[in-house]
Amino acid sequence: MDWDRLRIFHNVADAGSFTHAGATLNLSQSAISRQISALEDSISVKLFHRHARGLILTEQGEMLHQTVQNVFHELALVETRLSDTRDHPSGPLKVTTTVSFGSTWLTPRIKEFVELYPEVDFSLILSDTELDLSMRKADIGIRMTPPRQPDLIQRNLLALSTHIYGSQQYLDANGVPQAAEDLDGHKLVVYGDDLPLPAPSVNWLLDVGANPDAARRPVLRVNNIYGIYRAVRSGLGLAALPDYMIPDDVNLVKVLPELDGPEIQAYFVYPEELRHSNRVAVFRDFLLKKIAESNF
Repeated sequence: MDWDRLRIFHNVADAGSFTHAGATLNLSQSAISRQISALEDSISVKLFHRHARGLILTEQGEMLHQTVQNVFHELALVETRLSDTRDHPSGPLKVTTTVSFGSTWLTPRIKEFVELYPEVDFSLILSDTELDLSMRKADIGIRMTPPRQPDLIQRNLLALSTHIYGSQQYLDANGVPQAAEDLDGHKLVVYGDDLPLPAPSVNWLLDVGANPDAARRPVLRVNNIYGIYRAVRSGLGLAALPDYMIPDDVNLVKVLPELDGPEIQAYFVYPEELRHSNRVAVFRDFLLKKIAESNF
């Protein structure tokens, strides 16, 4: 079986359609279709059921997909071991974390890391959906909830505190609440409650000091903490935000500073097979150094 065709097959199976796979592979839909047809002809087996809404793997396709996944996984392990036999860290290092933590705190510090380790090919994936580290979708995860996969190494990275913030523009127009009960009369921006919450207590702003007979109605729900941050900066209302997101030079003011929100635990997570990886070790040490300097 041709390896290029197997690579294309693997991407199509993951994407569920030629169109979505084409965006990843930078190939036209017709080119991908020809390669899949050629692969099916070479092994005399149909790999996909084709229907109007996309593709579904046949039983034989499922078998081949699992095998190809395992092979690619083993190749990635070999690549890691070969590159980590050198005296200095080099080779690919793919890190995933949430959009808010990655875009506001981590990304500005990556410049220093890549200058310290120029031979590490660093990639950062920002997503509020957890990637499967066991299948090497990424090498390291920085997560705001405990990992659910049992075959991952994890260490508690830090505790992130949360407070209420509002823009100076909003506070000038609407006044500054003096007690938690005053939040009943303010516009609140919260996390969308019809979506998986990044932490069970993320919407504590709706409950603290609230009148039990009149539920607070937020002015906006957003399914992303960074989106909430941008809405608050625009002057829309008040929101509970992690303190790490608030640089000194923005127009946000901490409201009711004595009112501490629930802490968010952050975890450094990676697969067991990367336990002895130099790249993982140097990035972990770099991260701990930057956290210590940040005075969380």
